[in-house]
Amino acid sequence: MSQKKYQVVGIGNAVVDVIARCEDAFLTENGIEKGIMQLIEQDRGEALYHAMGNRVQTPGGSVANTIAGAGNLGLRSAFIGRVSDDDLGKFYAEAMTNDGIDFVNAPVSGGELPTSRCMVFVSPDGERSMNTYLGISAELGPEDVAEDVAGNTDVIFLEGYLFDKDKGKDAFLRAARTCRAAGGKAGIAISDPFCVERHREDFLRLIANEMDFVIGNEDEIKSLYQNNDLDKDLAAVAAVCPLVVCTRSGDGVSIVKDGVRTDVPVEKVVPVDATGAGDQFAAGFIYGLVTGADMETAGRMGSTSAGEVISHIGPRPERNLAELFKEKGLI
Repeated sequence: MSQKKYQVVGIGNAVVDVIARCEDAFLTENGIEKGIMQLIEQDRGEALYHAMGNRVQTPGGSVANTIAGAGNLGLRSAFIGRVSDDDLGKFYAEAMTNDGIDFVNAPVSGGELPTSRCMVFVSPDGERSMNTYLGISAELGPEDVAEDVAGNTDVIFLEGYLFDKDKGKDAFLRAARTCRAAGGKAGIAISDPFCVERHREDFLRLIANEMDFVIGNEDEIKSLYQNNDLDKDLAAVAAVCPLVVCTRSGDGVSIVKDGVRTDVPVEKVVPVDATGAGDQFAAGFIYGLVTGADMETAGRMGSTSAGEVISHIGPRPERNLAELFKEKGLI
């Protein structure tokens, strides 16, 4: 067992997911494009928020969801992110704390930007139309990364989305270097092929020089070196990074560690709500990583966590994942 304060620390966007059901007519009236995610400005964000009826609020954000899963599994976990000292920000900090996760950055008071929110409109056919106002979370910078947090964890896990701003990149470098200097491992969730498109050279440099592992889906892994052939793309990433994990939805998981490839099949299921599948896969996999599991077991832990979250609505686990791992003979 490690003697570090944390087993995993995440750094990413702190976003409140605000979910409401609505009719198609509501989408049309409010100019919301159906079935996609759109970034919106502050005034539109506030107008849409007030137009929603029966709002259900949950703490979200990709890596924050992963950390919630790690906390569910009993790992000592913390999250580095920015919220404002408003109602949504207080809600977010409290919800993370209630999940047993150290929310290490106090809500920012007197900030001109409100807490980030993603408004999810669920139409009668189950389609989710998302409108995200990035707010204060996208302002995360190196000054938000405390040395006694980043330097006191077995694993630090970074969210690719934050790479869009220079100060986000600086925060990543500080977090990764502080963690590794203290003997920990740094990893990244690629998050989005478009993010790679915008910053390919920086992303590749980060993975080659600063990362111990990288997790992405097929599209994300292929976007890095653009060989348009998963085997070649996996080999290219594995040549510069000691551990590469590629989730392939129904086709299972491909893991390359120190040049050795492990393919882990998954049970195919029809998802109730696929939101958070990749985030929870990462939680289960990181659990395997910090507890010393072999790669096949870690891959199965990831798939089991993802399988739980797609069986219900919402991006965070509802069942006790450790019990589920026991049922499957994983621990």
